[in-house]
Amino acid sequence: MRAGGSDEQQPYVSLIVPAYNEQERIAATLERILDYVRRQAYSWEILVVDDGSRDDTAAIAASFAPQVAVHSLVTNRGKGAAVRTGMLLARGRYRVFTDADLSTPIEELEPMLAAFERGADVVIGSRRLEPGSIKKHQPWYREIIGIMGNKLVQTLLLPGYEDTQCGFKGCTAEAAIEIFSRATIDGFAFDIEMIYLAERLGFRVEQIPVEWYNDERTRVRAVRDTLRTLRDVFAIRRSHRGAPIRS
Repeated sequence: MRAGGSDEQQPYVSLIVPAYNEQERIAATLERILDYVRRQAYSWEILVVDDGSRDDTAAIAASFAPQVAVHSLVTNRGKGAAVRTGMLLARGRYRVFTDADLSTPIEELEPMLAAFERGADVVIGSRRLEPGSIKKHQPWYREIIGIMGNKLVQTLLLPGYEDTQCGFKGCTAEAAIEIFSRATIDGFAFDIEMIYLAERLGFRVEQIPVEWYNDERTRVRAVRDTLRTLRDVFAIRRSHRGAPIRS
């Protein structure tokens, strides 16, 4: 079967959904993902990683079994911890994580898989590669804070990446294991650490344009989380200063 946890053979793609207190959105998200993947010719699995939710997120996601597998963290640790857990638990040849609000439509999986087939090891969905990719904007002040934060990230760590924070990224199985077995950031800067490690480990990284729709119910707090992300940028540089060697 093409379902999470039900096929002993390696799935073509694993879809990982980190979720924290998402009882209002998770059912619709999983229904939309399932509607899409059921129409594809390749094998798949879906893994929801519940990040210590205090609501019914895990129970609702579990109701989609066996098509959806659920792994629950005991306490709320952060999106980075949830994605890292999912990437290391997944079995797919390609492992992709997407936000629980599907701000990037699941249909953008097609160009991501095409990038993998072209030889990419890590694929980064970006809202800023093409004009018009952002279909529903954030409030102006959030966009300005995000742009300023990205400029600092590029200056300090990752030049050439106009959008490190879009919640739609993927790795090959090898890259996922090599990167996330070394990753340590539990918060929102985990994306930055992921890209930084991919570069240091010599993986081929490809950025692709993706559509993006702002969801007003976002849990990101613009100023607070941007400051925390920038703090973690320095931690990433300290932690991974030496050139990693692939195992």
